[in-house]
Amino acid sequence: MSKTREVLTFGRYLKRKFKTKVKKIPLGLSGFTCPNIDGTVARGGCTFCENESFSPNLSKSRKFFLNPSLKENPILNLQLSQIKTQYSQTANQYSKLGYKKFIAYFQAFTNTYAPIETLKTLYLYALEQPNCIGISIGTRTDSVNDEVLDFLVDLSKKYEVWVEYGIQSVFNETLQRINRGHDSHNIQKWIKKTKAKGLNVCGHLIFGLPGETQEMMLESVKKAIEWGIDSIKFHPLYVVKNTALALEYQKGRFTPISQEEYLEVLGEAFELLPKEMIVQRVTAGIDDDSLLAPTWCRNKNSQMRAIRKMLASRGISY
Repeated sequence: MSKTREVLTFGRYLKRKFKTKVKKIPLGLSGFTCPNIDGTVARGGCTFCENESFSPNLSKSRKFFLNPSLKENPILNLQLSQIKTQYSQTANQYSKLGYKKFIAYFQAFTNTYAPIETLKTLYLYALEQPNCIGISIGTRTDSVNDEVLDFLVDLSKKYEVWVEYGIQSVFNETLQRINRGHDSHNIQKWIKKTKAKGLNVCGHLIFGLPGETQEMMLESVKKAIEWGIDSIKFHPLYVVKNTALALEYQKGRFTPISQEEYLEVLGEAFELLPKEMIVQRVTAGIDDDSLLAPTWCRNKNSQMRAIRKMLASRGISY
């Protein structure tokens, strides 16, 4: 009887390294946006992203936007306050579940797309929070530079530091169709450069993007591994209101990936992963009235049951 292979989840990796339970704390700060939204590389954002182009209420609530060329940041104190509040509230909740240490996860929008002095102040302040042992920075490969990465290298000498890049797909035709604003070469260049500096890299991949076959999805996995990522996140593409993708879906131009298709490609993807690859996420969804399709992305618990059953049938324990 073949031996079951245990996946190295992020939680397992952190517990082995720090000898205690560690949890990521997601942060969403005012002022952060994306070069694909503000017109620097494209307009409107990725087709699956809810943003100001499709949701006027967002722009009403977000009056100021950062970009790397700004000389001043008038909302810096607000951002610092948001870090403290969000971190403390979430840390208190996780502490009750036995978590002792935390990683501040700059999650919403593009978290290197700001003046370097702002980034330094925010990252350092997050690391000053109680029991914070590191940071993880969610960003795009067209929104980093050597100055930002070198600062993260300095931090990594003392803290756990991760850079999370949205790869989504390695196919230029797909990136163009979803209005990504950069090409696959840009992804490859900056992943390799980030790794060359000695930083940890997590790559995000989306399965079910418009026009992609299972073979294309798996090729993106292979390339991401080849480029040297240390960790991976898998997401199914789901459709929410106030997006360009919602218009495509409503006009019958896009069919979301089915749960059966997702389970199949995810299972094949796991077979490609090196045993040392850290898996941070295996699915995603949203359980509110903004979700248009597919409905199976609404219930995270049922998704996880189906995924664990599928992986178990392949001799993999998640």
